[in-house]
Amino acid sequence: MSQAPASGGGTAPRGGPAPLRVMLVDDSAAIRRLLADTLAGDPEIEVCGTAGDGRSALGKLDMYKPDVVVLDIEMPHLDGIGTLKELRKTHPRLPVVMFSTLTERGAAATLDALAAGANDYVTKPSNTGSFDVARQRVRETLVPKIKALCRRGSFTPPLQSLAATNTWKPPAARMGLPPRVDIVAIGVSTGGPAALDIVLPQLRGDFPVPIVLVQHMPPLFTKMLAERLSSKSRIKVVEAVDGQPLARGVCHVAPGDWHMTLKQDGALVRVALDQNPPENSCRPAVDPLLRSVAQVYGANSLSVILTGMGQDGLKGCEATRRAGGFVFAQDEPTSVVWGMPGFVSRSGLADKVLPLQQVAAEIEKRVLDRRAAAAAG
Repeated sequence: MSQAPASGGGTAPRGGPAPLRVMLVDDSAAIRRLLADTLAGDPEIEVCGTAGDGRSALGKLDMYKPDVVVLDIEMPHLDGIGTLKELRKTHPRLPVVMFSTLTERGAAATLDALAAGANDYVTKPSNTGSFDVARQRVRETLVPKIKALCRRGSFTPPLQSLAATNTWKPPAARMGLPPRVDIVAIGVSTGGPAALDIVLPQLRGDFPVPIVLVQHMPPLFTKMLAERLSSKSRIKVVEAVDGQPLARGVCHVAPGDWHMTLKQDGALVRVALDQNPPENSCRPAVDPLLRSVAQVYGANSLSVILTGMGQDGLKGCEATRRAGGFVFAQDEPTSVVWGMPGFVSRSGLADKVLPLQQVAAEIEKRVLDRRAAAAAG
């Protein structure tokens, strides 16, 4: 059942922007209360209304006029995916965050929702009986995503230019033939599944080098993501396993809750997984992977940073450039959130800043042209 608009938060600083209006759609009254109470603690957010099922939510969109919808997946009458599909017919640009259970079924449904047009997702706290713990979990995961999707707080903390701190100075223009590319490393977060749905299927089946990929996702989600991408692509996509040797034409996806790095083992390069502390509040994180890629492959590497919140990948791309490798970043207009690629681009680390639709072609061009030229030379 739909409820009257809820009050909460909504007191913006004098002269500041109006609070972000959030609509909560969940069949559980306890979950709606948890979300509303948590969001009420942020002065930049106002819960403008709630609904207990999809049909009710669709009927109230024009009345509540939300800036963001938080949408449960499993609901009576009309579930989250059905609601999302109907919502997209009339509100194609309205940000939608799915609220998902951390189960195999929940992971599959979440990926279906992202494919159907959801912008992002958060997983429900595993124990809503502990209200304070659950509220802290929601505050840490949901609030930043709401603000990032509305382009508010997407770039906080402010960018500290690497050049300004003397930790990075762009090299002189590259002279002569660039080095051959022997590996492609991809980092992505918010909006990643949809972006990867575009990039990986465009790559040729005989892609001549390995690909390693970090997508910020929890366990179960990464395995299913790899399986779905593999079914749509000509290359093989797998969830990485500790000790697994890299193979050309195979994309190795870091498993949820594990950092992935690379280790040289004689003539082979193998995956190494660890549960060292999170970096940039993430595990897996992009930075540890890119540092290891730079160490193992040196100048023969290409790092690609796609859509995502935060700045994970920034330090890793610095390591790539210091080693002589190349860096591509997705451009702002095609990014769901221009956080990760934005930091890399504005720091002067990116050799190219590309629309999403051109990323695969540029990867292939860099890999194939340079390998052919190096072989001819």
